[in-house]
Amino acid sequence: MRRSLILAGMAVFGVPGLAFAAEAGGGWIGPFAVIAAGLGMAIASGLCGLGQGRAIAAAVEAMGRQPGAAARIQTAMIIGLALIESLAIYMLVIGIILLFVQPIR
Repeated sequence: MRRSLILAGMAVFGVPGLAFAAEAGGGWIGPFAVIAAGLGMAIASGLCGLGQGRAIAAAVEAMGRQPGAAARIQTAMIIGLALIESLAIYMLVIGIILLFVQPIR
């Protein structure tokens, strides 16, 4: 457990430093791209977590009210969770593009 926390801390504090060091030309777009990617991923992950929590809570409540329909509710819940999670995946792709694609000069 402690080892994973140390690795997570190194990733959080080490990766932005690499992104800042990637552009040696002294451009001003690089730091803003790092900030935009980080904030965008944080907001997307937080909202995905809230949405998934609400979806699961509603599904569990519906299963408690109608146990006979639990299989259909669970199927709809899993499809909904996949669609909610796609927001975080799209933001991850956009963040990677922001961090690693160099602007045309």
